[in-house]
Amino acid sequence: MRTHYCAEVNEEHIGQEITVAGWVASRRDHGGLIFIDLRDKDQVIQLVCDPADNVDAHKIAEDVRDQFVLVATGKMRARGEGLENPKLKTGKVEMVVDKLVIENRSKPMPFELNDEKVNEEIKLKYRYLELRTQKSYDIFKLRSKATIAARNVLDSLDFLEVETPIITKSTPEGARDYLVPSRVHGGEFYALPQSPQLFKQLLMVGGFDRYFQIAKCFRDEDLRADRQPEFTQIDVEMSFCDQEDVITVAEKLINDIFTKCGFDIPATFKRMTHADAMENYGSDKPDMRYDLKMVDVIDIFERCDNEIFSSIAKTPKKNRIKALKVPKGDEIFSKRQMKGFEEYVRKFGASGLGYFQMKEDGLKGPLAKFFTEDDIQAIIERCELEVGDAVFFGAGEKKLVLDYMGRFRIYLAEIMEIIPKDVFEFLWVMDFPMFEVEDGRVKALHHPFTQPKSLDYEDIEEIESIAYDIVLNGTELGGGSIRIHKEEMQAEIFKLLGIGEEEAQDKFGFLLDALKFGAPPHGGFALGLDRLIMLMTGASSIREVIAFPKTQKAQCLLTQAPSPVDQEQLKDLSLRIRQQAPTT
Repeated sequence: MRTHYCAEVNEEHIGQEITVAGWVASRRDHGGLIFIDLRDKDQVIQLVCDPADNVDAHKIAEDVRDQFVLVATGKMRARGEGLENPKLKTGKVEMVVDKLVIENRSKPMPFELNDEKVNEEIKLKYRYLELRTQKSYDIFKLRSKATIAARNVLDSLDFLEVETPIITKSTPEGARDYLVPSRVHGGEFYALPQSPQLFKQLLMVGGFDRYFQIAKCFRDEDLRADRQPEFTQIDVEMSFCDQEDVITVAEKLINDIFTKCGFDIPATFKRMTHADAMENYGSDKPDMRYDLKMVDVIDIFERCDNEIFSSIAKTPKKNRIKALKVPKGDEIFSKRQMKGFEEYVRKFGASGLGYFQMKEDGLKGPLAKFFTEDDIQAIIERCELEVGDAVFFGAGEKKLVLDYMGRFRIYLAEIMEIIPKDVFEFLWVMDFPMFEVEDGRVKALHHPFTQPKSLDYEDIEEIESIAYDIVLNGTELGGGSIRIHKEEMQAEIFKLLGIGEEEAQDKFGFLLDALKFGAPPHGGFALGLDRLIMLMTGASSIREVIAFPKTQKAQCLLTQAPSPVDQEQLKDLSLRIRQQAPTT
């Protein structure tokens, strides 16, 4: 129906007759002359409908409105001096329309397509209209390019693309499963996979050596800006490898994706242990685009005259006192602001927030009276304070302090506007704890198939795993581990998790059986494709980079899913909906 896409047309086509097709981006009637901006997938071209050139085309143009679907044929000409539009690729030329066909009409738009302030729910309800914008097209063009680049680089490294099941067995992997009732086996359920974890390990047992998949994953969990109930990950597994082999492949993959999409990033990434990340930044995914590093001052505070601080400092293994220096913070923040920061950290469980200001005549602040001159000087040296700086202190139980001080670090960076744009800072966070203990119950921090460095321990929370996360600008982009490939080791891990032989066999029997048949050493990683594209495009949410996303309540406003089903469908599945008691 067309001879050219709009973006292909330039000065070389002047004098030629061509045909273009697309949607009306705008229409302007200049008292006889009608100008139409016609847009196709990624560019706009100006059409001129002049009754002196073609009466029929002009008459049809009088009826044209925004978002009508047109096919236009005509000769290209130069716009003329002073009439060019430098914002457009096609800004030096225009089409004098000889034939105009309205292929389809459009109702008035429910919202202005390029208005960033439009309510997101309206945009999601009419998602197919939002996808017409240049911004959306550019996002999905880049996503396509990134996905193709990922496939190409993994293919060049001899990885096989293998699909794994979408309906499978429900296994505990951290989040809730989406369950699918079976019609054939009444009362029994499949689950949608949270990841292809178990199947990719089975592929290694099967001798495939190197596997990858652009995999759909599903998790029934509370949502936020970087989470969706269904998401896509680049899933990779390889045999006869160690941690360095896996990291080399991951860095090659990420570098090729960014390079093919027009970005320049380092060939290798910085590294940091999980312990250092938590102690210095209060997060296992620290944003390295800015500093604001926490410093431990618990030994200095142990000597102070404040009973609260000194008692906290007496148990340094259990507790923390962290200092967070803000360069020129005394000049940036008022006393009222600094006191107000206490209200911010209280939202995350803090009992308070101390601070000092570095003045010309020394360190000042409400806490100064509790310290000797020598300890004041020790704080200045430990925190490397200069005149004009402010320093904040958090004290209490280790996990709590690291959490709220880590959040406070990010909060300060945001309000000070010191986070650079268009910068990609990658970081490997490594040596994660194997386990965490909550309410007296031992849980796997990653998953129970992760290889521990050693099981020689005094405190179970001190066991480190051979696990690694890749962090980009403070967002966890993905991660992986070296897997357990020996049945005895896997049984020991289940035992530490309180999973008995019968339960282990019931939930993971097919994997445990496979490990008995010569499973090779293996490991891998997965990258969140949606998060990757979100960060590459500067989008504020992964909803912008998924063609048909869900809301934060896991609803599709376009299709109205989830929705009720009729009684016959429920009967076929041996299900009955229990009526909820009315709320009063």
